[in-house]
Amino acid sequence: MTDPMVPPTPPVHLQALLAREDLGLRRIAGPDDPGTVIRWAHASEMADPYPYLLGGELLLSAGVHIPEGAGPGYFDAYVSRIVAAGGAALGFGVAPVHEAVPKALVEACEMHGLPLLEVPPRTTFSAVARAVWQLMAQARLAELRRVTEAQQSLAAAAARPDPLRPVLRRLAQRLNGWAALYAPDTTELAASGPPPPPTAHQALTHLTQVLRPDTAAADSRPPAAATVGRPPAAAAGSRAAGAARVGAAAPGKHRQATPTPGEHRQAPPTSASDTVDGTHLAAYALGTGPGFVLAVATPHRTPGDHTIASVAAALLTLLTSQLQSSTAAARSSALVRLLLGAPPPDVAPLLGAERWHIVHARPDGQTPPDPLAAAALGTALGSALVDPAGETVRVLVPADRPVEPLPGWTLGVSTAVAPRDWPAADTQAARALARARATRTRLLRHGDRPALADLVPPHDADAHARALLAPIAATPALTDTLRTWLSLHGSWDRTAVALSVHRNTVRQRIARCAALLDADLDDPDVRMELWFALRRT
Repeated sequence: MTDPMVPPTPPVHLQALLAREDLGLRRIAGPDDPGTVIRWAHASEMADPYPYLLGGELLLSAGVHIPEGAGPGYFDAYVSRIVAAGGAALGFGVAPVHEAVPKALVEACEMHGLPLLEVPPRTTFSAVARAVWQLMAQARLAELRRVTEAQQSLAAAAARPDPLRPVLRRLAQRLNGWAALYAPDTTELAASGPPPPPTAHQALTHLTQVLRPDTAAADSRPPAAATVGRPPAAAAGSRAAGAARVGAAAPGKHRQATPTPGEHRQAPPTSASDTVDGTHLAAYALGTGPGFVLAVATPHRTPGDHTIASVAAALLTLLTSQLQSSTAAARSSALVRLLLGAPPPDVAPLLGAERWHIVHARPDGQTPPDPLAAAALGTALGSALVDPAGETVRVLVPADRPVEPLPGWTLGVSTAVAPRDWPAADTQAARALARARATRTRLLRHGDRPALADLVPPHDADAHARALLAPIAATPALTDTLRTWLSLHGSWDRTAVALSVHRNTVRQRIARCAALLDADLDDPDVRMELWFALRRT
């Protein structure tokens, strides 16, 4: 086992290094194990290299440290210290100090089970180290290629009409193992691949409970043996330490869910792993809190497995988010009722709030927002009621949730209104967004103070507005330009920015409005009367 502080370099099989003809390395002692791997090469002439090793090294030595007349005892102590430090193999350079590998060293390596390689005189230690790093680079490239192909395959599966089972199927194929989705009540919803042995299957079910801190687990092999909060590649550590971190009980006992006095409840881990009867197990929480869990069982653990499983977990988190939401059924019911003709005020109580803000948002730059960006905006605002159509994203936000400026977005916010006033609030948010973009303000709220217009009966105000604006009412471009121009105090440049048109276009439209309305738009009284009318439309 390598030290947890060791950098996660990809391991290189010793056989691959021995196969390099340019090096000419030859195994002369130690086990011929195809599973032997090395993590780097290190040259040292210390008589006791233990303090300088981290584990997994191919230690290279020319025997400078060997005293004259050294006997078997010296070599036995030397090799035992390498093994104790976790060294993977020993490479002995022949010449210029020793013309051959000492026989006592060969015997000591054979006795301690340490592979001993003979390095010929023509091969420098630097060449051996370079070959190790080249093989590591090749392994890393192969790992990245495998992860990339798996990510593309999983994404394609997630785009299918019924994506959960296809994603599990692709994951099981990519890992050459078994993948399952567990529901919040610990039932197995779907699975794919050859199932693990019964004992491993049972242990994996208990492992998923480590990610649910409020669920007690009782079995002859509880999840106390698991390593949590770390990727599977690092899960081979002390099982007792893993049990202490999750507060698991001894075999046959229930894991304590309630903190004892003086303790603080820790957040549940996002992943957990274990190994049972040679089967590698891993579990990934989908989202936060007790919910769905992805479980994976593989007969072998290879580099990239954790990354591939993490990609699948991220996709499954998105795919199961609607199932996890307690308001998803209510939103679905509200949509169906609206489609069947129910008025919004009757449907709104299903959404859970009495008063709402309507937010209009535009992203920075010229690219329209994609659905993922719109969904992220809704998440940041704390609402799943998002309309990403067109260049502007509209979001319904409960009035009790604060709307704050967000990086990368320009926001216009309406006043808090009841559902029956949503259309008017939508207009407020649109106007606030136009002003925010024109003034380069991240967030602008529509004012909710009483206005003079409130003193005029609505029916009379609407009739006056329709009569005053009749000459330009049939041309939306003129009314929109006039409204924006007046809201920006007659600024040609800011109006052009708000409408995304040239400033000369604004001048032409305003001149056309003045001609059709037969009004002097430089007169503040005329502007006030027109603004009053435009606010009623």
